[in-house]
Amino acid sequence: MNWILLIIAGLFEVAFAASLGKAKTATGRDATFWYLSFLICLAISMFLLVKVTRELPIGTAYAVWTGIGAVGTVLIGIFVFKEPAGFWRVFFLSTLIASIIGLKFASN
Repeated sequence: MNWILLIIAGLFEVAFAASLGKAKTATGRDATFWYLSFLICLAISMFLLVKVTRELPIGTAYAVWTGIGAVGTVLIGIFVFKEPAGFWRVFFLSTLIASIIGLKFASN
């Protein structure tokens, strides 16, 4: 169950990063909405991270949480914000995903 909560926490990290990206281009009410979304997603992500670190090793949990956030944010950048997806960027993103999976198996 803790691994599922950690994945959800990582997804909320992606959501708060995406909200921040949308907020920087928004104005008025839209900007307020995106900043509020950022704060809510940040709070949920941190709450879940704290919860899972009661059972999982802090180093592993933090690395996986950060990795999910990094991978998700890069993918949001590529697909939503139209950032470049060159060979080396995709290659290193793949190695990051492999490392996250490896940490999960190494901590059992």
